[in-house]
Amino acid sequence: MRCFLVVALVTGLSACSMTPELERPAPPVPVSFPEAAALQGAAVPASEMGWRTMFADPQLQRLIELALAHNRDLRLAALNVDAARAMFNIQQSTRLPSVSLDASRTRERALAQGNSGESRREVSNQVAVNVGVSAFELDLFGRVRSLSDAALARYLASEQGRDAAQISLIGAVADAYFARQLADEQRQLAQRTLKDWQQSLKLARLLQDAKQNSGLDVAQAEGQVASAEADLQARQRAYVQAGNALQLLVGEALPADLPAARELARQPLVARLPAGLQSDMLLVRPDIRQAEQTLSAANADIGAARAAFFPQVSLTASFGYASTSLGSLFDPSRQVWRFTPQLSQPLFQAGRLRAELRLAKVRKSEAVAQYERAIQTAFREVADALAGAATLDSQIEAQTRVVASAQRRVALSGLRYQAGVDGRLELLDAQRGLYAAQHSLLELRCDAAVNSVALYKALGGGLRERTIITAANDPAANADHREQ
Repeated sequence: MRCFLVVALVTGLSACSMTPELERPAPPVPVSFPEAAALQGAAVPASEMGWRTMFADPQLQRLIELALAHNRDLRLAALNVDAARAMFNIQQSTRLPSVSLDASRTRERALAQGNSGESRREVSNQVAVNVGVSAFELDLFGRVRSLSDAALARYLASEQGRDAAQISLIGAVADAYFARQLADEQRQLAQRTLKDWQQSLKLARLLQDAKQNSGLDVAQAEGQVASAEADLQARQRAYVQAGNALQLLVGEALPADLPAARELARQPLVARLPAGLQSDMLLVRPDIRQAEQTLSAANADIGAARAAFFPQVSLTASFGYASTSLGSLFDPSRQVWRFTPQLSQPLFQAGRLRAELRLAKVRKSEAVAQYERAIQTAFREVADALAGAATLDSQIEAQTRVVASAQRRVALSGLRYQAGVDGRLELLDAQRGLYAAQHSLLELRCDAAVNSVALYKALGGGLRERTIITAANDPAANADHREQ
């Protein structure tokens, strides 16, 4: 019996596989990124740059900490990993025999036929102890192994999905934080502008009292103030809504003791990332690795579907003792055993097996398309972020000059209006132009911060908490890893 179990185990573990060889498709994107010069300046790849290094704002760091601990989407992703691991362990267990110990005692009273033909009632006892293997499949054609390989690939895919969810969460928290900061600074700008325009209205009324202007100037100033009041309420609403979005990502109420936020113009973001990037570096991204593992699982399913056409051999065996009394149960003469091999060869399945094989091949084709689409999406994300990095700094510099010019125009228009050279309409137009230019500058600064986050996330950053400096990326570093 022991020899049989050993032979069965070895046979099952040495099964052949009918899974086709998996060839990873070539990335369907250009070899290099456009605007790659925008990445020059950093020594550490983005995928190895810790988010604390990327986001040095203390308040943003605290919010990311809270989100990683309390965000429900990330928690669901982690639970999906646990579920996939359990499914893999279940499938993996089918590659080994399942051994069980059964013990029973039966006491029965039944009618028995005597030698003379009369019926009488008899009481019988039966005690049994058995160790057995039930329906263990000898994996001669690799069906069980292919199913196990598919479960392993799906488990690994779920782990990569969890990492991708973490990167997305960190990027989303940073984006929401900058959106709230933009709304706050726009609200403050609206408050300052309203105060300035209220002073202009007061001046217009004084000039009307002095018979130096008409009621039209006062009406224009009153409309300007009312417009600023309405805009202030809109900015206040945007600020509250941005805070609600940030709170949802964090997963709990925002603490009252958060560090002070930094202005958009003073955000210490790492805007320069490694140069000389090739498109194949996208393969380190967790979402692409997840798609690759999904492709591996679909390929293994083809092997299982192919093996289903061949015979399935299963073994059921037991060895134990049976006796009418417990005292003599383990007597050598009471030994019993049973050995039941079973062979099953599909003959007629109404096309089910062929349909399952076709379905597995279609699923693999879908997985290939999803893998290629993931690479294309990643390439576009990096390319878009590179385009932003190449142009946003110059645009902000130009918009800063626009604001300075608008400020000079407002100052000159105010002097000319007070001197009676220009009408109220010229001053009103100058003030509105300055307000719009200042809003545009704030939005551009927010866009620059969000673009840096997008580039960092697109290059696979966000898994590490701190940057690990090694001799490979820092010539001055020691051979041993150290945290900065």
